[in-house]
Amino acid sequence: MYAIPLGDDGSELRPLEPWQAEEFLAHVDRGREFIGQYNALPDIVTDLESSRAFLQAYAEKTATDTGRLYGIRVDGELVGAVLFRRMDVAQGTAEAGCWLEPAAVGKGLVTRGVRLIIDWAVRERGIHRVEWWVASGNEPSIAVARRLGMTKDGVLRESYLYRGKRHDEEIWSVLAADWRAGEQAS
Repeated sequence: MYAIPLGDDGSELRPLEPWQAEEFLAHVDRGREFIGQYNALPDIVTDLESSRAFLQAYAEKTATDTGRLYGIRVDGELVGAVLFRRMDVAQGTAEAGCWLEPAAVGKGLVTRGVRLIIDWAVRERGIHRVEWWVASGNEPSIAVARRLGMTKDGVLRESYLYRGKRHDEEIWSVLAADWRAGEQAS
């Protein structure tokens, strides 16, 4: 299996696959409350069967080129993930996302991981627009969008019902030309 280093701190990005369901469930359990603040993953992955089903769904998205899921590891331990929830190569669009366990927060892991997958999507798959959908209250995730040079396209007011409460969702995006220009300026 391949791994892509995210820096010199022992962090790396690797695909997550169905055979890793037990490890994935343990990861979700460690971060269940924290991850669940804005992300429905802990409500979806509740036992080994649902863990395997979630990973299988992303394996099928990978096979059909409609999504991807990559684990973030630090010194070999799974601590989070970055993903393309949706990819439509024909339309040239994708939606990126992420989550982390509390112990992995504040180390730039998500920003580095998402930077890698956006670069791959733009340069290798010809994606024209990458979106980042985020609850308006999720300041750390909004900060990632800003660090990646994304533009806030707008707010969908009270569009997302989650755990009995309506949340505003912000949509941020970066276009391929802007991504390439930003990379050249770095």
